[in-house]
Parts: sequence; structure tokens; C-alpha cells
Amino acid sequence: MTSPLLLLGDEAIARGAIDAGISGCYAYPGTPSTEILEFIQGWQAKHGDILHSEWSANEKTAMEEALGMSYAGRRVLVCMKHVGLNVAADGFMNAAVTGVNGGLVIVVADDPSMHSSQNEQDSRYYAKFALVPCLEPANQQEAYEITRLGFELSERLNVPVMLRLTTRLAHSRANVRTAAPLPQRPVQMPDNARRFVLLPGIARRNYAALVARQPEMIRAAAESPFNALLPGADRTLGILAAGIGFNYLNESFGGPCPHPVLKLSQYPLPPELLKSFLESCDEVLVLEDGYPLLEEALHGPAGLNPRIHGRIDGRLPRTGELTPEHVAKALGRTLPPSAEPSPLLRQRPPRMCDGCPHIDAYKALLEALAETGPGHVFADIGCYTLGALPPFEAINSCVDMGASISMAKGAADAGFLPAVAVIGDSTFTHSGLTPLLDAVYADSPITVFILDNGTTGMTGGQTSLATGRLEQVCAGLGVAPEHIRTITPLPKQHAENVRVLKEEIYGHAGLSVIIARRECIQTARLKTPGRKT
Repeated sequence: MTSPLLLLGDEAIARGAIDAGISGCYAYPGTPSTEILEFIQGWQAKHGDILHSEWSANEKTAMEEALGMSYAGRRVLVCMKHVGLNVAADGFMNAAVTGVNGGLVIVVADDPSMHSSQNEQDSRYYAKFALVPCLEPANQQEAYEITRLGFELSERLNVPVMLRLTTRLAHSRANVRTAAPLPQRPVQMPDNARRFVLLPGIARRNYAALVARQPEMIRAAAESPFNALLPGADRTLGILAAGIGFNYLNESFGGPCPHPVLKLSQYPLPPELLKSFLESCDEVLVLEDGYPLLEEALHGPAGLNPRIHGRIDGRLPRTGELTPEHVAKALGRTLPPSAEPSPLLRQRPPRMCDGCPHIDAYKALLEALAETGPGHVFADIGCYTLGALPPFEAINSCVDMGASISMAKGAADAGFLPAVAVIGDSTFTHSGLTPLLDAVYADSPITVFILDNGTTGMTGGQTSLATGRLEQVCAGLGVAPEHIRTITPLPKQHAENVRVLKEEIYGHAGLSVIIARRECIQTARLKTPGRKT
């Protein structure tokens, strides 16, 4: 192995994929997964474009592009956050049925405690649902090594493999030692390309084959170097530690654990290993970051088992992320001083950047809607969601990508008028096109307010596929050109912007689109070093 590199968990996965010989990576930016593709792009900038990487329009598109590269025999990585897997679910579930040709690893970064997300969600259930293996590293070194294993496993079992991590592992750093990189695979057609044609007759055969491979997946988990039954002298308690839970367990003791420990980082659950563990201890504490998936499996269908402790019986909090403090408390221990959070750390409420174009856009919108009052603005996922907070309190919903337009249309269909949808340019191309097409078809009396800052600002300034093309896209979907208006969100344009908004919101009984265009202040500053913002 080489000298260690100090890497985020995300970066360790990216480097593991590069060294596994990937030919491509597709992703849509979403915290806490964004740094994976960013690392790959940075690596390319240093070493040349010897692999393909790009930000896709959304996670479904990324998943299907990755499946296409796998079809061609190449190894490929696709990355997203947990809610992005909902968007990609159609392609993800069916990729398990088609199988793969080149190794295909889907990295999903879950965000328990919702640090930058609209829900808590445990992606391990998706892997179980799709009947595919799931890998869950305990630390950064394991993230690197398990990524390489994922591609081998995918090709050996002929299925996509999920790699699941959570926020703390994704965004914390540790030393990682890398191994010799593997070469890329050559382009090669599948032996049986017909299995990618999911007509019912073919899909039934493929699904039967997927089910028949489940014992092999269980054997692979039982033999995995990332799963281990570790003995302990104190058998009054056994600890089942999954993923980062194993790291937290080690932090709590600061050395060897005196109890038997079943470390799990590869699923599906290996029953014999689980049985040996349960027989070796009186009670069990389950450490898992996310939902109580393993805990529920141990309880079984008969109900609460008093031997099993974790999130369900309250030994650990039912919601939020697993933390070293939670683990230490559940074990009746205190953390070493070095592991305690600093008293200097404090939470700071999020706010829009000084000079952000969304500030002037919201000021104009609030004045335009003053005669109606609050409650009529449906918003979306992006920096502009901060418009829900003081001093603006300008928006009334934020549910999922693209829902602003859909909800505004539904409200208008109910007779709730005026109805305004606020959506960013990147979110619009991600999931706003199809609901806008619905609104075009019905000529819904809604105003779609697209805040175009020319980037995916919320996640750090990644490419926005709509830059410079929003007017053509909206016209191509059928929005009447005379009701596609463009304004510049600046203080000196305020009166004119209010006038345009009022004309479309109150003066047009059909669909209109208003594009507020001004570059993100952060990307503008990057282009002009030293510029004050």
C-alpha cells in the first residue's frame, strides 16, 4: 500500500472506484453525496480525461446512464443522496432484474437527523426491496476497500450493488491507504443482451434467476471480510454494530470491547453468523444509523423481544442520527475527553448569502402579492427554500424536487388562487419539466417563478443544465411565448419586477412563466478573485 491520504468518506469511495477501474461516474448533486463526483472530476483534472464523469439532469437519468455503461461492459459508479434514490427507484429496481454486464455500484448517502434534507430515510430497505447486496462501511479505510469489493461482487453475482453511508462518515476525514489501481474493462456486449428487454416473459425469467441467487448473496455476506463475529468475555450483553455504529462502539471503549460483537457491513443478513452471535450472549444492543432494520429482524414477527435493545425499546433515540454520545450512554459509559464535542461549537441558522439574487426576487414577489396576503406560494428544493425563514417568510411549501409546480397546479385546480410556484433553474430541469407540461396541457392559472442563478447553488455551484436555455425549454413545452417573461432581480429593477409579476399573477388567467435571472453571487465571486460580495 502507498502512503496514507487524508480523505472524506465520500472521497475514499471515489478513490476506491477509480482504483477499481471504473470508466464512468454519473450523479446529481445532493448533500451528503456531492463530494464523490467532485473528487473524481478533480482527479481527472490532474490525470487527464481517461474516464467519463458528469452531473446528470436527475438521479433517474444518472441511474439509467450508468446502466447503459454497464451494458457496454464497463465498470461504473452512480451517486446520489437518499431522497435521490426515490427519483431513481424505477431504474434501480429494474436494474436488479436486468442484471449487469460491467460492475455497477450505486452509492447512496443517507442523512439521518436531516442536516440538509426533507426526511429521514434508510436506503438499506431499498436494497432489501430490490433483492441486491448492500455494503455499509464502518470507516474511511473500509469505504475505500469495500467500494473495490462492490464492483467484484456486482460482476460475480450479476446484479447492481448498493453502497450505503451516512452523513458523519461521508463528511469526516481519516487516513486511507490505497492499493494498486486496476485497469478499465474493455467495451463488451452482454452474453445475453435480451435480458435487458423487460418484456413480461423475459422479466419473469430474470426475476426467478434473481431470487435463485439470494442464497449466493447470503453466502457472500457470511464469507465477507467486512462481517465478523468478535468474541468477548462478558456475555451478559452482545452488540450488533452495523456500519459506522462499529466505529462509535470503538470510540466508546477506547480499546477492545469486553462484549461479543457482531460487526455487519455487508447485507443480506447471514443467518448462521447471526444465530451464533445470538447464542453467545444474554441480551443484545443493536447499533445502526438510520431505521431499526436489524433490530426489527431480531425481534421477529412475534413482537417485542425483551432481550433486544436499541431504537425500538428506547435504549437509543428512535429518530435522528446515531452518535458516539448515544452509544456511550446506551452502554453506561462516558466518552474520553478527546471525543467530546467542543463547547465552542454552536449552531448557526442558515441564511441567504449577502447579495444573493433570490433576496431581490423575494422582495418583488412579496410586494406583488401584498394585496392577496400570505399562503399562496409553493416552493421547492434549493437555496431559495430559505425564503421560508425570517425576514421573508415568503413560501408556504417545500416537499420534494419539482413539487412546487405540481402543488400550485393542484391548488389552482381546487380553486385556490392566485397560485405561484417558485423553483430554481437546476431543480426545474431535475423535476419541473413534467409538471409544467401538465400545466401547459390544462393552461392552469398559475405563475411559475423560476429563479435562475445559473448554477446548482445549494450544493456548491455544480453545472445547471438549463443555463441560457430556460426560455427555449419553456416555449418547447408549449408555454405561450408572450407569457414567458424575464426579469433581473436587482434593487434598481424592483419596481419593474413588481409590475411584471402583478401582470402575470393577476392579469393573465392562464399559465405564465417568469424567469428571474442573475448569477449566483458565489459563482460570480469565484470567477473574479478578490471581488467583494
